[in-house]
Amino acid sequence: MTKEYFMREAIRLSEENVKNGGGPFGAVIVKDGEIIATGVNNVTRHCDPTSHAEVNAIRNAASKLGTFNLEGCEIYTSCEPCPMCLGAIYWAHLDRMYYGNTKTDAKNIGFDDSFIYEEIDLSPEERRLKSERLLGDEAIRAFKEWDIKEDKIEY
Repeated sequence: MTKEYFMREAIRLSEENVKNGGGPFGAVIVKDGEIIATGVNNVTRHCDPTSHAEVNAIRNAASKLGTFNLEGCEIYTSCEPCPMCLGAIYWAHLDRMYYGNTKTDAKNIGFDDSFIYEEIDLSPEERRLKSERLLGDEAIRAFKEWDIKEDKIEY
């Protein structure tokens, strides 16, 4: 099967999801030339702002493979990922990403993530989301315990 075949499957999922009341996004994860997981956007259906196609595909692939590390896998997504999904793709250690629509295409139909990219570049004090560091001296204890833990599983 070709890259185009897998991308067409992601696109098909996005179109089908629109017809079924979901958002216009679909994703497939491929390992060794075989689709091992799919995902669609279920934000409104599940009342879950993290239920994006890429995140759902990653969750499904990790569950199926029994691992949080998806090295050896590729993701095909109907649209260039938002910052959350791009972060999830990096954390999952996927080998490669292919996408159809661009973030500008998404912006043109009301899915505008540009403010998040802009906010990430700001210091916490400058962001629209008001934040304050609290109990750092206590919170650091878990980090210190993790740092010296000999049987930790790194990710």
